[in-house]
Amino acid sequence: MYKIVRRKQLNEQVVLMEIEAPYIAAKAEAGQFIIYRVDEKGERVPLTIADHDRQKGTITIIFQVIGGSTMNLAALKEGDSILDVAGPLGVATEYEEGIKKVAVVGGGVGCAIAYPQAKKLYGMGVDVDLIAGFRSKDIIILEDEMKAVSSRLHICTDDGSYGYKGFVTDKLKELIEGGSKFDEVIAIGPVPMMKFVCKVTEPYGIKTIVSLNPIMVDGTGMCGGCRVTVGGKIRYACVDGPDFDGHQVDFDELMKRNGTYRNYESAHVCRLTGGVR
Repeated sequence: MYKIVRRKQLNEQVVLMEIEAPYIAAKAEAGQFIIYRVDEKGERVPLTIADHDRQKGTITIIFQVIGGSTMNLAALKEGDSILDVAGPLGVATEYEEGIKKVAVVGGGVGCAIAYPQAKKLYGMGVDVDLIAGFRSKDIIILEDEMKAVSSRLHICTDDGSYGYKGFVTDKLKELIEGGSKFDEVIAIGPVPMMKFVCKVTEPYGIKTIVSLNPIMVDGTGMCGGCRVTVGGKIRYACVDGPDFDGHQVDFDELMKRNGTYRNYESAHVCRLTGGVR
């Protein structure tokens, strides 16, 4: 059992939980994830480790309440426990030696995963531009935290209600064309966002790493559910990733596969809510 020591509602749909998991906290690195199961009837769900504290023996997860399993997780309170938390899983993000300037791009709840990337790089002395995109001001999360781990924080909103009006891709292109010479770009968020970040960087030959979120079950490479096509070859996000060269990823295939169980998930949520979302 894994005790929840802190729970914070970041916005209407996004929740932060700090969980006692000393063995995971001792080894966790940026880019890795856990798989949780709320109870013996729950499904196995992957979530990236948003932060960790080795001294306290805790890890932090941040998730959007979007399906049945995240609804069940969000219903837990401080002091409650999660049945299973397995990790750290996946390959930690690898940073090239000598990098001096990086853009970390996050979209929506993906900013919770962009945060540990920026934190790691900033702690290494890298000049970090953190570009964080949200639909509107009222759903912005982790602004102070992101500001503390970046050289410059660019908040973008689709409707212009806060910060820069436009998409993260617009701001990234503006920075590149304005003379920012990025050694690398790291993009984390909705698949379409990552796809178009890669389209922005490709003409400039800027290395772009994306963190993929395909359907995942066991987290050990045996089920094959998380397979993705990268550079024309099959890779498994749980053991080969989740980080991949974004210029080599077949994003259209990934988006199609991610929608495989959408109707089943919607039906499950309807059963849990009595037909109300």
